[in-house]
Amino acid sequence: MTRPEFVGLLLSTIARLITGAQGHWYGSPPKAEQRIYFANHQSHFDWVLIWASLPHDLRAQTRPIAARDYWTSSPLKHWITREVFNAVYVSRVRTEDEDPLEPLVDALRNGDSLVIFPEGTRGNKGEPQAFKAGLYHLAEQFPDVQLIPTWIDNVQRVMPKGEVVPVPILCSVTFGAPMTLAAGEDKRVFLDRARSAVLALSKVAA
Repeated sequence: MTRPEFVGLLLSTIARLITGAQGHWYGSPPKAEQRIYFANHQSHFDWVLIWASLPHDLRAQTRPIAARDYWTSSPLKHWITREVFNAVYVSRVRTEDEDPLEPLVDALRNGDSLVIFPEGTRGNKGEPQAFKAGLYHLAEQFPDVQLIPTWIDNVQRVMPKGEVVPVPILCSVTFGAPMTLAAGEDKRVFLDRARSAVLALSKVAA
């Protein structure tokens, strides 16, 4: 076992011990298929929890989206996100001619699965904020990639905004049935439908 593999196993074990996290699958069994998992976003711990909830054989092909300025701001965070999680870095501050979706498109073309947070920023409320357009454009470019709505429950209490030390709280990750972009579907209609699919899973998880 390599060092990154060992650290990954250690982090997933710690995440499970802190949160008791389990993945619950409703309509999308845990299969090694190319997917975009899109979820509510309330903590830096979110994608760690999703990653820890995936079966081991899915983790290697599933890459989280990570804000470059935050996750490369120290050698340790940079090493963990690069070597352990194989994160796709995105820039929150971009030049006018920079396409924010380019790193995600490259990863999908490479056959990877992604974990994304369509709100674009962490929220402080129970319900997700309006989804931004990135998910729509990815669905448009990659119609054969499954879109899996995902609800993360209670994680905002594990690591609230501004905190750096996790607090032991029971959490769960619920994966819903795949959805697709309908032919000719309006962007906002699709994004509202995707948000509703995520929110509906909160009732399943309750």
